[in-house]
This record gives sequence, structure tokens and C-alpha cells, in this order.
Amino acid sequence: MAAKLPCLLIVTLLVIISIANAYSSAQVLVKKVKGKKVCDKGWECKGWSEYCCNLTISDYFDTYQFEELFAKRNAPVAHAVGFWDYKSFITASALYQPLGFGTTGNKTTQMKEIAAFLGHVGSQTSCGYGVATGGPTAWGLCYNKEMSPSHDYCDDYYKYTYPCAPGAEYYGRGALPIYWQYNYGKIGDALKVDLLNHPEYIEQNATLAFQAAFHTWLTPQKKGQPSAHEAFVGTWKPTKNDTLAKRLPGFGTTMNILYGDRVCGKGDVDDMNTIVSHYLYYLDLMGVRREEGGSHEVLTCAEQEPFNPSAPTQASSR
Repeated sequence: MAAKLPCLLIVTLLVIISIANAYSSAQVLVKKVKGKKVCDKGWECKGWSEYCCNLTISDYFDTYQFEELFAKRNAPVAHAVGFWDYKSFITASALYQPLGFGTTGNKTTQMKEIAAFLGHVGSQTSCGYGVATGGPTAWGLCYNKEMSPSHDYCDDYYKYTYPCAPGAEYYGRGALPIYWQYNYGKIGDALKVDLLNHPEYIEQNATLAFQAAFHTWLTPQKKGQPSAHEAFVGTWKPTKNDTLAKRLPGFGTTMNILYGDRVCGKGDVDDMNTIVSHYLYYLDLMGVRREEGGSHEVLTCAEQEPFNPSAPTQASSR
């Protein structure tokens, strides 16, 4: 009888594991559309997408890692204490995972994209400096808005398409800060939220702020140009002109798309290196070797020509 007990326990465990696996599998719906496998994984990756057949973000990036990447965001000296959290991030990402955000390619590619996106977020919302505790890369998500706006960022050129609302101020807000009324208007149209009349919503709702940042990451600035997502994961194929301009798939081109000549085409300037440093630091924390970031030409935009050169009066603010 005693000899039978271990066998019984093993059988019981196998049954429990089988039931757990069956339950887990039941949550993944699979079918073929025009010969292509597509999946639906419920709330996190819903809508019959080929990308939902891959790992979802929560499979490889959890609350603990988020806390590690943004370790100082709730420090007493931070300016957005209690605002940013993993729940807001993962909830917002659910709209974009079926489109390939964090779900394109193998696990390494997926983790690299999360590190790349958050590298931009961390560098643009950091209140760290050289001698800050933990170093400057530990202070991402310290802000959720611009603290001392230089002006209201209302451009009369767009007064017919995106007129400024009375009393509204369009200074930088969000995870990838939004500036100018026309950008609030465009992103608001895409998210079906009235950000033109209520830009303050971005600093009041972290999920919405992340959604706006994901939209920016996945949306080309202009027709015929790649989005930051496409440039990073390699679905964008550079033209001959892109190659001549030294624009290659990789992290460097994401900076070109998001910031243009504010940081690109100027050699190894501090503004560019700060963004790169955040990306490499996050790769380390996520357990991906920083060598995965690529060569200097792929990792930076030091020698790249900008996709959209800024007018002299706009270069520092748009």
C-alpha cells in the first residue's frame, strides 16, 4: 500500500498539470484566415491576429521588471509619484499587441522592442542626473508633464484643422511627451478622446498616457515613412535614398523618427547618447545582452540624415 501512494501522488499531479494545461490552452483561440494562422488570447491580445499567436508581453515582462526599470519613479523627489504603474502599461498595451507591439518576432526581438520603447520613455521622463542615486537611468517616469512650459504651444497655422481651445495649454505631457495642439488633436482623433479640448487628460490618466505613446510608436510621421515600430523590428525595408542617408533598421532610426534633427545627424551628442544609454540599461535589466543593440550605425543616428528636417524656429520644440 505504501508503495502505491507515491504512484498515486504522481498520477494526481499529472492530472492536475494536464487540467491546468488544458485550461491554459482553452484561453488561446486559433483559426486560419486565407491560409494564415491567427490567434486570440483574450483581453491582452484580442482580435484574431497573427501576432497573438506569439508570446504576449506579460509572458516575458512582468510587474517586477517594470519596478526594476523605473526604480525611482515614486521617490519623494519625483514629480509624478503614484501616477505610473505596470497595470496602466499592460492595460494600454492590449490595444496594440494585436498590431505587433511587443509581439513581433521571437522572444529576444519582443524583449528588445519593449526595452527600446521604454528606453525612449525613460529618457524623456527622467529627472535623474549624473550623481543622482542609482544614476540618471534609474529615474525614468519621474514626470508626467512639462514642469516649466516656455509657452502654450498653440500654432495658428492649424487654426482651421486643430483650433486651440480657450484656456487649453498644449505643453509636453505623457510617456512620450506630446507637444502642440495639432499633435494632441491627431492623437485624440486616433484614440477617440477629445484631447484637443482637454489635453490635461494625458496627465490625469496613466493608461491613456501610455496609449498615446504606443500610438506614436506605431504610427508613421508621414506617408511613405516607417513608424518607429517598423524601423525597429525590421519590417521596414530602406529605400536607396534611406541607405544613402545612412538610415538603417534599428534603434538609431527610431530616434530619427521621433526626434529628427533634435538629436540625429549631429555626431555623438549628449542628447542622443542619453537615449541610447537608457535603452542599453533596460536591455541589461531585462536579461538581454546589450550587444543585441547592434553596431554603432544601427544603435545610433549620429550620422543619419533626418527624415523630416525641422524649420529653424521649430527644431527645439516639435
